[in-house]
Amino acid sequence: MQDQDLAVGADGAVGLVSPKSLVTHRAPNLLRLDSGRKLGPITQVYETYGKINRARDNAVLVFHALSGDHHAAGRHGPDDDKPGWWDNMIGPGKAFDTERVFVICANVIGGCRGSTGPASVNPATGAPYGGTFPVVTLRDMIRAQKALIDHLRIRNLLAVTGSSMGGMMALQWAIEFPRSVRCVIPIATAAYQSPQNIALQEVGRRAIMSDSRWNGGDYYGGAAPEGGLSVARMIGHISYLSDRTMWEKFGRRLRNGGGSQLAYRFIPEFQVETYLRHQGEVFVKRFDANSYLHITKAIDYFDLTKGSKSPTLAARLRPVRARFLILSFTSDWLYPVERSVELTEALKVSGKVVRHETIQSTYGHDACFLEANRMSPLIRDFLGTNR
Repeated sequence: MQDQDLAVGADGAVGLVSPKSLVTHRAPNLLRLDSGRKLGPITQVYETYGKINRARDNAVLVFHALSGDHHAAGRHGPDDDKPGWWDNMIGPGKAFDTERVFVICANVIGGCRGSTGPASVNPATGAPYGGTFPVVTLRDMIRAQKALIDHLRIRNLLAVTGSSMGGMMALQWAIEFPRSVRCVIPIATAAYQSPQNIALQEVGRRAIMSDSRWNGGDYYGGAAPEGGLSVARMIGHISYLSDRTMWEKFGRRLRNGGGSQLAYRFIPEFQVETYLRHQGEVFVKRFDANSYLHITKAIDYFDLTKGSKSPTLAARLRPVRARFLILSFTSDWLYPVERSVELTEALKVSGKVVRHETIQSTYGHDACFLEANRMSPLIRDFLGTNR
């Protein structure tokens, strides 16, 4: 495989990018999942930005959040009106400066953007996996991505990072492969999923599974459960915004230009209702309901205090060798500052080098995608100090 040399746009963007794919875990070397089942062959779709250096030690592995994918930066063509989801963080002079680091981002297994997931063809049947796709965990996802990193001949990553689910995967990587990474940057995340967040995601899953079109997950070739998936996205999207953002963006304004005439019918009348419906309608055009079920379940299973004989979070983190920069946001109630404080204190108890920065923001959980100007100096300084 040749290292990718991307064009750099005049605006500091990485330019045009093309996704790549890799097939791993072919028979008989299938991936044994945490559930005990096996999966393979596994296709992983990924993108890279910047250049790997001669020592092959300047690579940063970025993990995406629940509804993200491998397209983290750049554009797929000159007419592409939407750049990658972290384009404000990846590129020349940005937080992950592609003039200095080589960035990799892959779509997780269980996803729906090219990597092996429920919509993929099951080689044993020749039909989509559908409802037979095995439940996967975040640990399964990073173990699949370790095969990608090995394929790229990268033995030592400069950093792993991500926000929300991506931050969880970065934490899991540091424990699972402690010798393979020097820096960890978890953003707006936690060491385990909270019961409140599990509850929110279960309501979303029930919305999908209650849709008559879900059909036990076997709906490919027919009508997809778009109604249920749309509601699930609406529920999730509420959790990404702060109360202040809701007031500033919508208040109690009606959709008819701020008039006061009420319809006295069960239709969307408030601007916030229209906004949520729009988010749901857009989401179903790019995401798969089964993938939503699998990825949210993987997040809910995540708990760094489990899976070993270690009785505490600090003990679980003791094998980690990396240095940490933890970022949290004051208005994030999905993964509040307290969760980052808990993780920071556990790392200190286990003797690790850790820096925690709380960023003042009114954006809620979405701050991890919107506060690039505040995150970037912290990340550049951290990576520069620990290269």
